Amino acid sequence: MNAFPLKTRPNNDTTHRIFVAGTRMNDGKTTTCLGLFAALQQRYEKVGFIKPVGQRFVKIDGQLIDEDSVLLEKIYRVEVPITSMSPIAIDATFTKRYLDSPGEIGSELVHKVCDAFDRISWEKNLTLIEGSGHAGVGSVFGLSNARVAKLLGAKAIIVSRGGIGQPIDEIALNKALFDSEGVEVVGAIINKVQSDKMEYIRTYTGRALKRLGVPLLGLLPEEKTLSSPGLKQIQERLSARLLNQDDSFPTQRFDNIVIGAMTASRFLEAILPNTLLITPGDREDIIIAALSHQENIEKGSVSGIILTRGIEPSPDLAKRIHNSRIPVIIADSDSYTVASRIHGMTVKTQPEDEDKIPLIKELVQMNIDLNQIVESF
Repeated sequence: MNAFPLKTRPNNDTTHRIFVAGTRMNDGKTTTCLGLFAALQQRYEKVGFIKPVGQRFVKIDGQLIDEDSVLLEKIYRVEVPITSMSPIAIDATFTKRYLDSPGEIGSELVHKVCDAFDRISWEKNLTLIEGSGHAGVGSVFGLSNARVAKLLGAKAIIVSRGGIGQPIDEIALNKALFDSEGVEVVGAIINKVQSDKMEYIRTYTGRALKRLGVPLLGLLPEEKTLSSPGLKQIQERLSARLLNQDDSFPTQRFDNIVIGAMTASRFLEAILPNTLLITPGDREDIIIAALSHQENIEKGSVSGIILTRGIEPSPDLAKRIHNSRIPVIIADSDSYTVASRIHGMTVKTQPEDEDKIPLIKELVQMNIDLNQIVESF
């Protein structure tokens, strides 16, 4: 038995609230929220944040907390309990538990979301609500993004990927779900647009959205920095081991990847700025060439080295690696597998990505019409 009656709606009916949904995974919803939060802080004295339903989480003090809530809290120091920023985390058995007892669990879920929203929004002028995907995500347990937006009395923004046909189709589908719940869609943001196609996409996407009755809030240009993994993320992806330490290690990024399967001289010809070398640990000729090249940078640079097949360097080479400013990690997989895994990585912004955060803030500030969002209230 609950000591207090379960909430079926938030008590707070004064704080403005906006719900940000994507059309697909990895469309840039979290990036947009990071930038929007900073931009909204320039318009409102106090801004809150909540991600009601999370699917990627970490454990903090025994509680499952969504990664995006942790990210935003660490960047902006939101002065509220982290558990209220992430009231529901969907673990591997969550859906089964819900379907076994939908009535009991469903009421508890609604209560958790409403109670967390009230805590987050206390004395706030506006609360930014991040969804967990497209408008229909969560339908299986009765809390689709569209329903959560309705439950919290929020207006919605839809974030989609650059293009014309597919993004418009997906925005139309998502708008239909929000419409069915009576949630107003105040606009769409088109993300990851190629710089040379910005005006083209703006013109024709804007026309198509106008026919849907959805204002175009802005376009965010594609930025390679935002989609490039740091060496620390690569190390975690490969379950690799660091052989030395470099001050730039946490945020080091790469514009070029070279697999060291050629002669040392041919490798030196292939070096471009911010090159990541992937080579077996016994190719000492290439490894020494890469370490030496760092001392004679002209046009290119080696910014990181991955030794593959788990082959440990010789003692002399290990000493040279230890004294180098180039971070070197060792992975058990072969070079092709390592390169494939890096290519297939989904890159998420991390709290330590000090180079990304200012860029995200600037992109949103410069390219999104915040007035349209503010005036919608």
